[in-house]
Amino acid sequence: MTEVREPHHTVAVVGAGAAGALTAVQLCETATRRRTPLGLVLLDPAPEAGRGTAYATRDPRHRLNVPAGGMSCYPDDPGHFTRWLCRHGEPSVTSADFATRYRYGAYLADTLAQAIVRAQGTVTVRRLRTRAESCTGTPEGGLELRLADGGHLTVDSAVLATGPAAPSASWAPPALRASARFVAAPWATGALDGPLSDTADVLLVGTGLTAVDLSLTLDRPGRTVHALSRSGLLPQPHALTPAGPMGAPEGLDDTSLGRLRRTVYRHISRSVRTHGDWRPALDSLRPHTARLWESLTPEDRAEFLAREGALWNTHRHRMAPATAESVTRARTARRLTVHTGAVTEAVEHDGSLLVTLSDGRTLHVGWVIDCTGPGRRFDDPLWRSLFTSGAAVPGPLGMGVATREGRLLDSEGRAERPLFTLGAPRRGELWETTAIPEIRVQAAALAGQLLAPLTGRSGRPRPSRRPVDGQGLALSTHAEAAAAYRSGLNRALKVRAGAEDAFARAVALDPGFALGHAALALLGHECGAAVDVPQALAEAQRSAREHADERERSFVDVVTRRVHGDDGDTALVRHLDAYPGDALALAVAVPTIAFSGVTDLDDDHALRLVERTSPAYDGHWFHTSLLAFLRQEQGRLHEAGELAHRALALEPASGHAVHALAHVHYESGVHEAGRDWLDDWVSGQGRGAVHRAHFSWHIALHELALDDPAAVRRRWFAQLAPGRVVTGVRALVDSGSLLWRARLSDSWRGELPAGDVLDTVALDVLERPATAFTALHAAVALAAAGDLAALQRLRDHAAGADEVQREVIVPLCEAFAAVVEERFQDAVRGLDAVLPMLRRVGGSAAQREVVEETLLYALVSAGRCDAARRLLDARLERKEAPRDRRMRAGLPA
Repeated sequence: MTEVREPHHTVAVVGAGAAGALTAVQLCETATRRRTPLGLVLLDPAPEAGRGTAYATRDPRHRLNVPAGGMSCYPDDPGHFTRWLCRHGEPSVTSADFATRYRYGAYLADTLAQAIVRAQGTVTVRRLRTRAESCTGTPEGGLELRLADGGHLTVDSAVLATGPAAPSASWAPPALRASARFVAAPWATGALDGPLSDTADVLLVGTGLTAVDLSLTLDRPGRTVHALSRSGLLPQPHALTPAGPMGAPEGLDDTSLGRLRRTVYRHISRSVRTHGDWRPALDSLRPHTARLWESLTPEDRAEFLAREGALWNTHRHRMAPATAESVTRARTARRLTVHTGAVTEAVEHDGSLLVTLSDGRTLHVGWVIDCTGPGRRFDDPLWRSLFTSGAAVPGPLGMGVATREGRLLDSEGRAERPLFTLGAPRRGELWETTAIPEIRVQAAALAGQLLAPLTGRSGRPRPSRRPVDGQGLALSTHAEAAAAYRSGLNRALKVRAGAEDAFARAVALDPGFALGHAALALLGHECGAAVDVPQALAEAQRSAREHADERERSFVDVVTRRVHGDDGDTALVRHLDAYPGDALALAVAVPTIAFSGVTDLDDDHALRLVERTSPAYDGHWFHTSLLAFLRQEQGRLHEAGELAHRALALEPASGHAVHALAHVHYESGVHEAGRDWLDDWVSGQGRGAVHRAHFSWHIALHELALDDPAAVRRRWFAQLAPGRVVTGVRALVDSGSLLWRARLSDSWRGELPAGDVLDTVALDVLERPATAFTALHAAVALAAAGDLAALQRLRDHAAGADEVQREVIVPLCEAFAAVVEERFQDAVRGLDAVLPMLRRVGGSAAQREVVEETLLYALVSAGRCDAARRLLDARLERKEAPRDRRMRAGLPA
């Protein structure tokens, strides 16, 4: 065959199992973010990339030995695998569940396929179904790979992702190795056909995770599966209910093995006393294991392997709880027997094997299967050629190969060839390096290392003149992506639909555009947009590290903190102090129809924030709209109306200005004119409003105040009916609260369709809301539906949530439950006590008014007419409303 030369700087990944797939994913995505042309060749004879040996098994009893939350392909997006499972047929899976190994192989293959698709145009990917048998340097500094099919491949660098070394079976007597009843490679295709075809007893040599999996596969009535190892120890199980995390102990910097051993054992004892479990202590060591291993002398490492190696492995690499339960059942039924010792002799007799153990016991078995796990030395043709030429040397204690930051060291101790590896071959250097959490970190580091010479330390070259956003702030992207971002920003500031699509278009045009990813994460988190928030956030963070200015990195940090609940409000205010012209940040900071705002800012603080940023906007319609909204919150209605009209004259589609004017009309008691003006806007400029249902809710408030029940019903079914028109939190906040207010004022006759609202809202939002504002409206909707049990669950959640939920939502739930149960005196006491604290919940006065109206209903129902009359008088003094006039006239003298 002829020589193959790839068109760009080319990287060959030798091996397309888990390590190879993770490397290819990181190379594709890093090159795409940096817009660095790259040729990528995957070399592996397997029919499907990603599975390798570990994840090709179809036996559903073979489960991962790490929970789903620890098996993401991405070190900075730990929930990626769990979300993939939810999207692919397992919607109820959690991060604590243990998926099957085959499903994980499908996840690796799919993630790689998606990365290749996204990289089209930047990365040229080829898959060669063959093996590399040798690797030599070229005069130009590249590498030439000789392939098993006779071809040659010249590349600029290569990553050897070959997985663990094959077991050597050196423990087996020669007669056993020569027997047809000895299975040396149990995961090879067809290797278990013999043991699966009969019921003869089986001996598994090794008691690790491979032996556990095979014991489940071979378990059947009438058969005894024997498992043998020098320690006789099976892997420990994961806890059914994991204990909380534990910090690493002090004293880990002491490099003496003896002192380190005492520190670790004391730490484990402390974990047992504190948590009732040793696992948190061992897990806390995981981030430090490679450093500790590196700090030990060769003698200490050898001593550790001899004394604690088996104990470490059985406690560190555990069984899934379901697997452990199956193993326990098999042992209890004596279908699985564990022995301590070694095989000293094996004789084939009458179609079976007589195996003598080191304790003198003899086992009569049909098959012996090598489950001793990976060997210490790599012995396939590629690695043999590298060892023979001196391009590679064995690693510490003869385990794996010698490397420096993943780059192979030659026989002179140099790391000159562009030849890299990761995962199992680095075992001697790192000790713990065979699990996905370690390999994915190595893959990400390798991608950066391989691409660094092509892009420079700062990533993509920055053009001399960068495009800008609508306020003139520079954007670290190209002109086409910047135009899409400006479109999304403009729509977000107007509170119009399409912002999410525009931001998505921006990152599709430039996958390394940090602000675009951050804006998507923000819309998903704050506005319920259909965005994979953790993935968008991880992309924003990666892109910001590689190519962003200080403002962009600051904004990504703000979004990250808000999503994670990590003091995001402080970070946002600090960001605006430095960059007052960042309009999207300002929109997020001010509590409005679009965003929840900075929760610890009261109206005065929010106003000062907007006023402080005023010089950066010079009368811009967006800033004027925000100011109008805050002025009406202050009760300065005339000034708010003038500001809103001024903003609308500049931008008739400004949702914030319309929202401010809607409140001005309602709080001024201008119900007929307010209804008609807003109705015209909703059917005209407001057709593209992203929160159109909320504007319809404002119109319905006017209709309620005008005492027009028929209009309220028509509005609800036409513009606020859940499922068909409005869904999710919007249905809860707008549709649910309107129904309750209509019932309280006797404006809804017949059955109240509150169940329709609950059906369109996720259970977590109803019973475990993240904010007090959502919790308030959940309580209203549950009261409207008469669901006392759910109200109690919401109350219990609030009792363990943040301070506002504990102090406001808990008594509010109790008061609403009293209304449902017609304990109106109790309801009055509870609602009366809550009202002074209600502003802490957030939202507008018009939204919080639902609690006051519930109190009015409870007062009338309790026969406390004087108190009801006083409350109605106060309401009528605030604003005129025919409904309140009618209710007051109906009270007994």
